[in-house]
Amino acid sequence: MLSLEESLKILKETDALIEGHFILSSGLHSSKYVQCAQLMSKPHQAIKICESLANKIKNEFKNFDLILSPAMGGIIVGYELGKILNKQTIFSERVNGEFKLRRNFQIKKGIKVLIVEDVITTGKSSLECLELVKANNADIVGFACIIDRSNGKSGIKDKIISQVKLDIPTYKKENLPKELQFIEAVKPGSRNL
Repeated sequence: MLSLEESLKILKETDALIEGHFILSSGLHSSKYVQCAQLMSKPHQAIKICESLANKIKNEFKNFDLILSPAMGGIIVGYELGKILNKQTIFSERVNGEFKLRRNFQIKKGIKVLIVEDVITTGKSSLECLELVKANNADIVGFACIIDRSNGKSGIKDKIISQVKLDIPTYKKENLPKELQFIEAVKPGSRNL
């Protein structure tokens, strides 16, 4: 398994973890920004992170049947972990603002499901996937992600296995620390297009 230092090095080298002054989709400001799509766009680096995370998952969750990921960010991570762990992998998609199973994907009654994301911050997407698991009378074994930056504030009660846990402070515009006040803020991310 990769150490925290090795994992952070890969995340920084692939621009999945960048530093500067960012306005997040929440409107809060931060000195760091996480974009796992950058990591996943470099398969020769991403595989190292995914194999390490897969080992953690094997150690923690001995028995599960299916990986469920939320679109968009979790699809590639879920697929890679499914390939490594030899598990079926499906994903949910938003239809009129709500996660649904499409493409004839099914969660069969009584199976054990692992929810996989790229990054867990608020846990909103993961919790919406959990509702799909419950609605199909299946069982959740837990959650996994490359980066857990929730600091226990996600609302997820089940265990979260991550490759990296990050505590990234966020600030309101009127309470910026001095080091951010003089750096021009940018709005990265998929929700800010």
